[in-house]
Order: sequence, then C-alpha cells, then structure tokens
Amino acid sequence: MKTIDELLAEGVKGKRVFVRADLNVPLDGDRITDDGRIRAVQPTIAKLAAAGARVIVASHLGRPKGTGVEPAFSLAPAATRLGELLGADVAFAGDTVGASAKATVAALTDGQVAVIENLRFNAGETSKDDAERGAFADQLAELADVYVGDGFGAVHRKHASVFDLPARLPHAAGYLIATEVGVLKKLTAEVERPYVVVLGGAKVSDKLAVIDQLLGKADRILIGGGMAYTFLYAKGYEVGISLLQKDQVEKVKEYMERAEKTGVELVLPVDVLVSTDFPDLKGKTPAVFETVAADAIPADKEGLDIGPETRKLYASKIADAKTVFWNGPVGVFEHPDYAGGTTAIAQALLDSSAFTVVGGGDSAAAVRILGFDENAFGHISTGGGASLEYLEGKTLPGLAALEG
Repeated sequence: MKTIDELLAEGVKGKRVFVRADLNVPLDGDRITDDGRIRAVQPTIAKLAAAGARVIVASHLGRPKGTGVEPAFSLAPAATRLGELLGADVAFAGDTVGASAKATVAALTDGQVAVIENLRFNAGETSKDDAERGAFADQLAELADVYVGDGFGAVHRKHASVFDLPARLPHAAGYLIATEVGVLKKLTAEVERPYVVVLGGAKVSDKLAVIDQLLGKADRILIGGGMAYTFLYAKGYEVGISLLQKDQVEKVKEYMERAEKTGVELVLPVDVLVSTDFPDLKGKTPAVFETVAADAIPADKEGLDIGPETRKLYASKIADAKTVFWNGPVGVFEHPDYAGGTTAIAQALLDSSAFTVVGGGDSAAAVRILGFDENAFGHISTGGGASLEYLEGKTLPGLAALEG
C-alpha cells in the first residue's frame, strides 16, 4: 500500500488530489455534535494543501436515498468546520459531479481545499450494479489526477468512491488509514496479553462474527449494552422487556460453551439498572430506575445500564490487561442516569497500563460526550463497522483497492 509520504515525495504541487474522507458526523440540525471524524482526517488534508495540491474532499453523510440533494444530509456544515480546523477558506460544491463540482474544482489554486456534496446523493455511489457504480467512479475520476484514501469508516463498503475510484487514478493511503491499520494489527497479529475485549451496543447479531473470531484470540470478553440481555436469557434468566434477540439465543449458547472449553473468560453483568420506561434523551428528565441482580430482572422492566457491582467487576478484569479493545457503550449513555456504566469502562481503560483502543462509532462518541480526554487513550478509531470487520478477518474493499 503506497503511503501519502511516498506520494508527497513524488510531488503533488498543482495536482488535483481527491481525498476520500469520512465526514459522516452526527448533526443536530446543521450543528455538528461531534467533530472527531473531521479532526481525524485534517492532518492528511493539511499536509497535501501545504505541499501545493489542489485538494478535493469527498465523503458520505447519513443514508440519503440517492435521488439528489437532501438538505438534511448536506456536507455544508462539515465543510465549514473543516475550514475552521485548517484555518483557511474551504470552497463548497453543491453537487457531486455536476456543474457546481466542476466549477469549484476548476477554480482551485495550489494549496486550496474544496469539499464536494454528499456522495450518496448520487445512486451510483452505493449501487450493487458494477456498471452503474463504475460510471459514477468515471465521473469522479474526471475531477482529479490522484486519489488518497483516508475514510477509514467507509473502507468496508464496496462503494464507487471507496472501491472503484482508486482503480482509475494513481492512489495512496492517507495518514488516518495507515494509523488505523497499524493499530488493528496490534489487535490481531501482534497482541500483548492479557488481551481484554469489551463489547457493548444494542444488538448481539452485530457482534456475532467478531465474537466468533475473538474466542480464539482474546483472554477475556466482557459483555454489556443491549446485547447482554440475549446472553443472560441464554443462561435461563428472566430479562423482562429488555432488548432481546431470541433468534440468536442458540448461537449465543454455542459461543458460551466454546468460551468455557477454550479457556476464554466470557464475563456477563451481575447487576443492572432497570426501569419500566426508556429515558427521555432530548430533555434528559430524571429517570426512575432501580438496581437489581442480573438474574432478578422484573418481567415488566427493561435493563438500561450495567450496575455498580458489574462496573467494579469489569474494572478488575481490565486492570491487569496489556491490550484492551472496546466497541460499544454498555448502557444508554446519552442519558446521565444511565451513563455510569460506560463512564466506568472508559475510566478503567485510562486507569490501566494497557494499549487501549476505542473502536469507533458510539463508543468513540461516548468518550468525547462524557468529557474524557481522547488523547489519553491509545487510539480512538473512526470506524466501528470497519474495525469489527477487520477483526472478523474479512477483506475490506477499500483497503484492497489501495493495495492494488
């Protein structure tokens, strides 16, 4: 995989460099609530601009229908924030490959940066039809001379700007992708033990493939979040109205048996916070809840966070680790009354001397929203889904394209 430093050594002054970034940031209206992904790609963009490249930044945001511009999914706020981080004006094109994009790119001078509109406004970006996707990649290729892949959060997608476009232009990997891949190698091929994995999030089905792989690699797997209740149900416990995937219970039982046979410590909550009502995440009015043992969840209540004894237990399981990978919050952290479990996991990572990796998505957002210094962790990934698929041993289309 060619590095951006190799590309810079060859010279990029005056060249149109297409940077496939991941600016898929959470928005409240047009206000960015977490700019972590923009900050993560900023070093690559800044270095290219400083070297005299004419930088064209492209990304997706959300899941528009692919039928044209949808204002709610516009990248305009991300372009504005990127300009603030760069300390320079960033031009913005109101389309992807149309008149605005062509004019905006044509107007760039050496060292200037432009952002084109959401790639997913064009159906060709995400099409499963190779010809349709390729045709869109051809249009994107007309805008640029060189391609730099730095949108790690999208490398597990076989999309036009991620997979097809690199085949049409000289290409290299940006700093973010190089860092992410290096970190993931430390979680797979170069692991220091004890290796502890913390898995949370809503659905156990989202994590089955990675659990399957980790049962042969991790020393301990700590389970939290909504997915924990399928494990507790598989143990024969009442889980009330908690999130439950009954169709995954047999698979979960199989994994629990495998963990016991292979000596992997699979740790489940011993107590949980429960309520009859899901919390108000907008107004954040105080919640009414109680703490119960994990095997004593009332039939009319829902588990919403791990309890205080589980927090202590999980912290003790992390304390002596040399490597920790955490993916997924262990409770409804968006509400202050149910943020205690996720806060405890983050603090346990900081208190350990381990190499700590926060695996993107909601867990990365939680670290920032809960006020932790993200620089205190070993690495905060920008791509939860991409990280998981790498750990599952899958070939990621975006990485394969950059290696081609």
